[in-house]
Amino acid sequence: MSVNAVATEEQILRRRILRFTIGMTLAVGITALFNWPLAYVAPVFLAKFLIDRQAPTVQTVYELIISMMVTVAIAWFTTVGLTQYPSLLMPLIAVLMVWSYYLFTDPKWNFFATIMLMACLLVPYMAIIDPGAGMFVGVGLSGAGVVAVVLFTLLHLFYPDLAPVRDSHAQAMQSKSERLFESCKALLLSFPVICYFYTFEVSGAILTMIFIALLSLQTAGKKSVKISMFMLLTNIIGGIIAILIYNIVTFVPVIGFYLGIIFLVSLVFSQKMYSMPEKAPIFSTIYSTLLVLVSSTMASTGKDVDTNFYLRIAQIGLACIYLIIVSYFIDSRDWKILKRASAND
Repeated sequence: MSVNAVATEEQILRRRILRFTIGMTLAVGITALFNWPLAYVAPVFLAKFLIDRQAPTVQTVYELIISMMVTVAIAWFTTVGLTQYPSLLMPLIAVLMVWSYYLFTDPKWNFFATIMLMACLLVPYMAIIDPGAGMFVGVGLSGAGVVAVVLFTLLHLFYPDLAPVRDSHAQAMQSKSERLFESCKALLLSFPVICYFYTFEVSGAILTMIFIALLSLQTAGKKSVKISMFMLLTNIIGGIIAILIYNIVTFVPVIGFYLGIIFLVSLVFSQKMYSMPEKAPIFSTIYSTLLVLVSSTMASTGKDVDTNFYLRIAQIGLACIYLIIVSYFIDSRDWKILKRASAND
C-alpha cells in the first residue's frame, strides 16, 4: 500500500505546512543573497503556487516559458523606442491588461496572466524612466518566475503531497462574456492611475502599480466596495505586521536572524491558511503584503531605507483607498455598453 493511501488528514496538513514554511524561507533567503531586480517577487510567486496548486505539472513549466517569452518581447519593444510614442504605448498596455485580466480568471492560466500583467506595466514604466532598464527589469521578472517554479518543483520532489487524490486545474467559474465584462471593469479601475503614473513618471510607483493592478480584478465584481474595504483592512494588518518584523530585524541585522523570523511567520500563516481554507484569502493577502514590504525593503540599499519602507506602506494604503473610491463609482453605474460588448463573444 502506498504512503498516500494511509496518510491521515493531519499528516497531509503537516506536510503542506512544512513544505510552505521551508519553501518560503528558502525563497526569501535566495532573494536576499542574490538580490536581482524584482527578486522580492519570487517568494510571492512561490507562495501563490504552494497555496493554489497541489503539485507541479507540465502546465506550470509551459506557463513559465510563455510568460518569459512575452516579457522579453515587451522589453524588446520598449528598447526599440515604443516608449517615445505614448499614443501607441498606452492603448497597447490597456489591451495587454484586459488580456491579462481575462486569463487571470482562469485558474489554468493564472500564473502566466500575473507575470504578463506585471511585465506590461513595469517594463515600459522603467524604460521611460531609464531607457536601459526595460530589458534589465524584464529579465529580473522572468528570473523571479524561474526561481519560483524551480523551488516549487524541488519542494514537491523532497516533500511530495500525501493526498491520495490529485487536484486538477479548476475550470473558470464564469462564462466568457462574464470574464470579459469583469476584465473591462478591472481596467476601468486601474488604468486611470496607471496613466497618471506614466504621465508624471512618479518616483517609487512600482509597488503601487502592482497592488492596484492585481487587486483591481478582485474588486471589479459584485459588492466591489465591500471587497475593496476588505483589501484595505487586510493590507493594513499586513503593513502593521511588516513594521513589527522590520523593526525587530533592524535590531539584529543578520541574515540568519532575518530568515528565522520569516520561518516563524511563514509557519504561523501556513497553519492558518491550510487549516482554515475558508479564511485562506484573508491570511494569504496579509502574508503577501508583509512579504512584499519586508522583502523589497531588505533588498534596498542606501541611507533612505527606513523612509522608503514607510513610503511603501503609505502607497499601498493609498492604492486601497483609491480602489474603494473608484469601486463606489463603478457600483453606481449599470455599464450597459460593457455588458453588450462582452455578450458578443
